[in-house]
Amino acid sequence: MKVNELSKKVIGLAIEVHTALGPGLLENVYKECLFYKLQKESIFVEKEKPLPVIFEGVKLDCGFRIDLLVEHELVVEIKSIKSINDIHLAQTLTYLRLGKFKLGLLINFNAYKLKDGIKRIVNGLDDE
Repeated sequence: MKVNELSKKVIGLAIEVHTALGPGLLENVYKECLFYKLQKESIFVEKEKPLPVIFEGVKLDCGFRIDLLVEHELVVEIKSIKSINDIHLAQTLTYLRLGKFKLGLLINFNAYKLKDGIKRIVNGLDDE
């Protein structure tokens, strides 16, 4: 499945989770439910995937964790906050750059309509 198709599938499943639970729960609840839905669909997903930093040729564990990494290529960052701001976009973009991933989804489950809480973030991969 191509990454764009994969992102549509993840968004659809996220909407199912949001429809069932509504806004206002903790981030971890939505993460666990979306993780479950992805596994149920036989989509490979890793939760809290460590993301090291390579500095001067040395691999350093700086504590970065991707909420969900889907099929080794789609970064999914989950929030349950009043609104997404620039720091959340920067965090997701940093994960894309560090892991050399092309596409990320920043999903804020605290939105009244989930489609209003989804940001699609593309990494130009210009550092390669």
